Amino acid sequence: MYNYLIAHDLGTTGNKATLFSDEGKLIRSITYSYNTHFFNGNWAEQNPLDWWKAVCETNKQLLKGIDKNKVAALAFSGQMMGCVCVDSNGELLRDAIIWADQRSVAEEINIKGKIDELEFYNITGHRISASYSIEKLMWIRNNEPDIFKRIYKVLNPKDYIIYRLTGKFVTDYSDASGTNAFDIVNLEWSEKILGCAELDINLFPTAYPSTYIAGEISLKVSDECGLATGTKVVIGGGDGVCAAVGAASVKEDVAYNYLGSSSWVAYTSKKPVFDKKMRTFNWVHMIPGYYAPTGTMQAAGNSFSFMKDIMCDGLSKEAQKYNCNVYDSINQLIESSKLGANGLIFLPYLLGERSPRWNPNARGAFIGIKMEHTKADFLRSTVEGILMNLDIILRIFEESSDIKIMNIIGGMAQGAPIRRILADIYGLRVNKLNYLEEATSMGAAVAAGVGVGMFKDFNVIHKFIQIEEEIIPDMENHSQYEPIKEVFENSYKALLGIYDELAKL
Repeated sequence: MYNYLIAHDLGTTGNKATLFSDEGKLIRSITYSYNTHFFNGNWAEQNPLDWWKAVCETNKQLLKGIDKNKVAALAFSGQMMGCVCVDSNGELLRDAIIWADQRSVAEEINIKGKIDELEFYNITGHRISASYSIEKLMWIRNNEPDIFKRIYKVLNPKDYIIYRLTGKFVTDYSDASGTNAFDIVNLEWSEKILGCAELDINLFPTAYPSTYIAGEISLKVSDECGLATGTKVVIGGGDGVCAAVGAASVKEDVAYNYLGSSSWVAYTSKKPVFDKKMRTFNWVHMIPGYYAPTGTMQAAGNSFSFMKDIMCDGLSKEAQKYNCNVYDSINQLIESSKLGANGLIFLPYLLGERSPRWNPNARGAFIGIKMEHTKADFLRSTVEGILMNLDIILRIFEESSDIKIMNIIGGMAQGAPIRRILADIYGLRVNKLNYLEEATSMGAAVAAGVGVGMFKDFNVIHKFIQIEEEIIPDMENHSQYEPIKEVFENSYKALLGIYDELAKL
């Protein structure tokens, strides 16, 4: 009798490993951190061996005191839009270029010269951008030809781990839809797009539904990874769509906001939502026949963490001394600053920007600094800038959907003042779910359960989660934010030329 499911969420800052019962109960959750190498302004790489070590170590920790033969399956959520290059033996050829990397601007321009941008968008559900996998692969071809000629397959992070566990080169439709090379309507690699990129279709793994059983834990890796030989490995999905399931966005027009290192607003739809201005994009959903229209900003939690690190060192040391949570002190500071942060505007573009700007040259900035500004104002302004940027995405989706409630998940959603500011800026009721940081791996766990027949369908997510808090927007505050949003937008536009100049320095 199988009683357990394991899920791994291979994120940017670490792997969130979770163990669930067959009744939807979270038994254990463990986070294993690893490093990202940020360099050259907007380059970002990770060592996939760190992911492998994270998965193996956390499997063993999850199963302490538990019979590993009772694990029915494991599945994965993973950071998307990556570029993991392996040879025919599955050996890594270089560190992975991850989603946050935007070095391949020349490759983006190259594709734009070969196909109408709107046609490309209507095939892939995404605009042509340096953010995606094929542009990164083209950069390797153009700059590291000795490595490129040895590439057998190009994978995303979770797909590399699945290969290590099963020996199979596979991906799922959701992760494939984040490569800039997948036809999201016909669910197949687009020969037309790959022709424009001058890339061989055989470089890409076969794509399957998220519930597909990729294989089983092999005898070769059983001891190393801590799982019983024969344990089923279900593909799972990209973190964006795993989060959708974990946030209960499993039927039409249910929206959610993930507040993590990057952040996104998304909802569930029966068809792709093609924005004529190409400001948003579409993932293929984990649920067959559905899509997840999404808008993602590059540096949400990253911006918040950056400000914590450079402005709150004293608070961090004090928290360590007294064994307290530094974010409790930060939240108090945020609450002490009034709405609008005393006229201080933060542009949260520390890693360039995806939705809705699609500008790799964008840079972060504070606008309107005065002598009277305090640390509290800077922290509140950081939060407001992040959420006003996400609000732009929400307004785009309101043109094609009827969103009345926003479910929120992700580590940054733990702060009560952040949740309040979010509700007031959006003007929507906000539901805080009981699992914030485990929601994404929870979506992968549900895929595992559906894949092996433990669960009937994805609606089982309602056994896993519940609403822990409802935040009703203060509509007077919402009105006060409207002119601030206008200044926020005008500030970005005024700096467009400066961003390009800065990029040349």
